[in-house]
Amino acid sequence: MTANAVRGEAAIHVKGREVLLRPTFDALVRAEEELGSLFALVERAGEGQLKLTEIAALFWFCLAHPGPLTREDIGDAVLAMGLAEAAKPLKTLLGQILRGQ
Repeated sequence: MTANAVRGEAAIHVKGREVLLRPTFDALVRAEEELGSLFALVERAGEGQLKLTEIAALFWFCLAHPGPLTREDIGDAVLAMGLAEAAKPLKTLLGQILRGQ
């Protein structure tokens, strides 16, 4: 499954497989319910103030096909890739939130 950057999709590796992150309206509404305003989330990211838990949560809510993955699996994957590598799919998702379709 290949991520479509034009649609704001990104991919990360979790437990040895690539998973698709798709920022659908439903996914972003669920993320916003937990994380607060998405605009504020984008601002915190721009200021370098985004927390690891917020990155993992946004990725979790944007999973296109969660299957048997747990939220902890996503957190472990973020730790495994490191913040510099996690910033790449994060930037794609945040860009989609700001620009829209």
